[in-house]
Amino acid sequence: MDEPALELTGVSKSFLVPHARRSRLKEYFAHPLDSRGHDRNDALRDISLTVPRGEFLSVIGRNGSGKSTLLKVMAGIYRPDAGTVRVNGVLSPFIELGVGFNMELSARDNIQINGTLVGLTRREIADRLDEILEFAELERFVDQHLKNFSSGMLLRLGYAIAVQVPFDTLLVDEVLSVGDVDFQEKCFATFEQMRAAGKTIVFVSHGLDAVRSFSDRVILVEQGVLTATGPPDEIIDLYLAHVQTRESAEPAVYEGRASL
Repeated sequence: MDEPALELTGVSKSFLVPHARRSRLKEYFAHPLDSRGHDRNDALRDISLTVPRGEFLSVIGRNGSGKSTLLKVMAGIYRPDAGTVRVNGVLSPFIELGVGFNMELSARDNIQINGTLVGLTRREIADRLDEILEFAELERFVDQHLKNFSSGMLLRLGYAIAVQVPFDTLLVDEVLSVGDVDFQEKCFATFEQMRAAGKTIVFVSHGLDAVRSFSDRVILVEQGVLTATGPPDEIIDLYLAHVQTRESAEPAVYEGRASL
């Protein structure tokens, strides 16, 4: 029996959030004993999850539920406070826009640097340069510094590089929402190719139509807890029901006053 692509056991992750920030040096002298304190944010709580090879798994949940933190723990960007993460095979994370890029260098230089970092040889990078630029629609901007790129251009370049890695598992966060509709369709076409090739994909998105179309399985994360897992239609309907319940419980606001 094949080993799973990813296996998480009892994973928890917390962050300390300061109550307030002192922006001026004189505030430290005026109130030297004021520590301001911290709140503990339990971003992930005791998550156990197995992702079989070749599965397209989508992660849904409200903003701040812990979805992106979950992907960063999978990618090794964050170390869990408790529990274990086991990755079998090569993993390619496409999680944060612009991470790993040097904004003072050109697109060409960044492709060469990032290609080397993900394990491509100089020859492989040279052979794939035109393909990367064509997919990203950046042929005319190859020698322009990235600091002059829009967020959409950075997205296209980052994704075009990420899918060149000879990966077994691809992690994709909500960053795809930055792109225009045409580029999203190109990305979705690569999803189909990856699935046909037996790749594993973990996809975080608020785009429920895409989640419904591509997913083999969906998990719902709420307040750092994995609350449900199952077929796309079932979990999406559950999520929408939870959203509607929460919204109906919140007071409506009219002309600046809450209706209680």
